[in-house]
Amino acid sequence: MRKLILCAALAVSSLFAMAVQAEPVAGKNYVELASPVPVSKPGQIEVIELFWYGCGHCYQFESTINPWVEQLPDDVNFLRIPALFGGLWNVHGQGFIALQALKVEPAVHAAVFDAIHKQGKKLATAEEMAEYLATQGVDKDTFLKTYNSFGVKSQMEKAKKLAMAYQISGVPVMIVNGKYRFDLGSAGGAKQVLQVADYLIAKERAAQ
Repeated sequence: MRKLILCAALAVSSLFAMAVQAEPVAGKNYVELASPVPVSKPGQIEVIELFWYGCGHCYQFESTINPWVEQLPDDVNFLRIPALFGGLWNVHGQGFIALQALKVEPAVHAAVFDAIHKQGKKLATAEEMAEYLATQGVDKDTFLKTYNSFGVKSQMEKAKKLAMAYQISGVPVMIVNGKYRFDLGSAGGAKQVLQVADYLIAKERAAQ
């Protein structure tokens, strides 16, 4: 039910959102956080996408954001962080963090999205994820060991704290330099999200 509420709310908001103007407007196209969150790599402009494997909007956004990420300049540090709202969100999020720790190819990340949204797999447990990932070249035992490791669980706690600091309520949502939050609804669509991101990246670069 939480999945339906969050994703449906995002869909409705995007239908009524106006297209981003030439210059995005604070309070309309993006929110400036009252308390900025420290970035992971000082000296670089941090861009974060918070997502969930089970969210259809996140899945659709992949084809738009991935080419953009590949062309980001060296002074931009892009990160993905799983949103953790409990239940299946946490299972998938822990799986994502485990895959990050294993440094798998982006194709594996895409395959998990496809398994859920094209093949109808729920991947509702670590074991189910491990079984599927084995078909993508990820050793089952290694994945499960990593999934249950102290390091991954520590990253889970960090992700939960960041989501609270960013004050997110749905996905996908973007954060620039720990200061600005925006999503498909506020920006006006997937392409407009990246326009807002580009604007805020330039804004932060000019302020350095």
